[in-house]
Amino acid sequence: MCGIVGYLGQKKASDVILSGLHKLEYRGYDSCGITFYSEKKDTFITHKDQGRVRHLEDDFDYNHDNHLAIGHTRWATHGEPTQLNSHPHRSADGRFIIVHNGVIENYHEIKVKYLDNVTFTSETDTEVIVNLIEHFSKSLQISEAIRKTLSILEGSYALLILDTEHTNRLYAAKNKSPLLLGVAENGMTMASDVMALVGHADHYIPLEDKTYTEITATNDGFVYDMVDVIGKPIQTKMIKMDLVTEEIGKAGYAHYMLKEICEQPSVVRKIMNRYSKNGVFHIDENIIQALSSASNIHIIAAGTSMHAGLIAKHYFEVLAEIPTQVHIASEFAYNMPLLGEAPFFILISQSGETADLRACLVNLKEAHHPMLTVTNVGTSTLAREADYSLEIFAGPEIAVASTKAYVGQVTVLLILTFLLSDKKMFDLNAELSKAAVSMEAIIDNRDYVRQLVKDRIIKTSCFYIGRGIDYYTCMEAALKLKEISYIQTEGFAAGELKHGTIALIEKDIPVVAIITQEHISKNTRSNLQEVITRGAKTITISMKHVSNMKDDIVLMDTHELLTPLVSVIPTQLIAYYSALNLGRDIDKPRNLAKSVTVE
Repeated sequence: MCGIVGYLGQKKASDVILSGLHKLEYRGYDSCGITFYSEKKDTFITHKDQGRVRHLEDDFDYNHDNHLAIGHTRWATHGEPTQLNSHPHRSADGRFIIVHNGVIENYHEIKVKYLDNVTFTSETDTEVIVNLIEHFSKSLQISEAIRKTLSILEGSYALLILDTEHTNRLYAAKNKSPLLLGVAENGMTMASDVMALVGHADHYIPLEDKTYTEITATNDGFVYDMVDVIGKPIQTKMIKMDLVTEEIGKAGYAHYMLKEICEQPSVVRKIMNRYSKNGVFHIDENIIQALSSASNIHIIAAGTSMHAGLIAKHYFEVLAEIPTQVHIASEFAYNMPLLGEAPFFILISQSGETADLRACLVNLKEAHHPMLTVTNVGTSTLAREADYSLEIFAGPEIAVASTKAYVGQVTVLLILTFLLSDKKMFDLNAELSKAAVSMEAIIDNRDYVRQLVKDRIIKTSCFYIGRGIDYYTCMEAALKLKEISYIQTEGFAAGELKHGTIALIEKDIPVVAIITQEHISKNTRSNLQEVITRGAKTITISMKHVSNMKDDIVLMDTHELLTPLVSVIPTQLIAYYSALNLGRDIDKPRNLAKSVTVE
């Protein structure tokens, strides 16, 4: 969940690192730090700061010639988010400097067995790694010392390492946590996310688990060597950079989240273009055949991706008539339920690096179960390691609270289930086009939503209610609101209100109802009336064909199965404007990080 960047090249390294950390700050923003080699002073300089990268940039002097550096932006796991616990960390004798993303599970045992004479200055597991490298370096060559350390570590890590005795080298290692090598003629960049490589690399290589890398500056340029823990060379796949700087900017919007909400209609259209030709949709026939052979489907995901999975469950059962269950990844990894005779697994992850899902994938591979990953990063670990993968093509999503990736997941899963189905109940191309237009209409009218929020959303608590597929949208809507506004919010199946939750309804409590399905619209309206009777301040979101004159937000009609793509848009805007009114840090809400790469 932390962001790391390293650079060895002809550019000013501190500039590359600080630029990269700004791009990766959505991965963690409790604290940050940088170490670079000052050629004039012939020494390694470290700066750390609690809080955001802008402070690290503004509060220290970078007026040094430097071409080797590492940096880190932190989401705290071991130790409070203090300057002392910030990375980079240095070994006790001062030779090695390190940044680390991940969690070392056996750090205490390592301390006892190898490092009982070392005085530690922080509370982090990272400091154990750097001192273990130093411990082995007293009897081994540097590469052997690092690889020996890697063989002992248990857990997840992406490591960048500096050796103060070799100012022309950068060392790196990876297990479970993501790490990429960016390649260019004028230098090499290591980073935990491809966004940090933009502008600095022409191609990149995703590192596999248990990989050790050395980058060296020579008279002829920059070279890298990539091996496994025992020193055996590893085959690598070079991927061309397809991101440009414009794609990761705010494009004039106040926040990334608002920009990404507004990009959602174009995401739907991009997916349509990617998965169709001349109006005919297609997906790898191997995926279709594998799913067609399944007795049942298990969807595994977390957070927003799990809510997309719940909607996909509805699609699989209504369209493809395949029994489907949805599981929370962190629960499934250690509490696997009974499975069907021929199960098929779908793993949904925005980043493709989610640690909980990775734990599930390892277990499923051992049991030889077929798997499909649905992700926004086609080169990610989960995409590479599953049997099949589908990319959602949402483009970079930088706000921590996911919006367009969610819509992308739902759209791709709808296309998949439509192709599995013998029941062509509607023209998918026409309905997706209609949904995109409907989404645009809401976005264009967002000032109206802003006024609704100002009038009716208070900062204490809020409820979303709906039935059927609307209930799943309510769960996602509630998550968005609590994520970025910190308003306590819950999404409930509307019929469950009277079974306990209605005790929480009192005067002026906001209740948002979502009504898109004709066969249960009257039931939801009855539940809505129950909360109105008890003084709730309500907002009603409905499709036109089931609306009435008192509804607050009326959406253009789309086919019932596509309503989640449209009805989620006003709820995202409600979350955004609620957070804006309360002065929250919308793109970087407290305690959260974008890519959850630790369990």
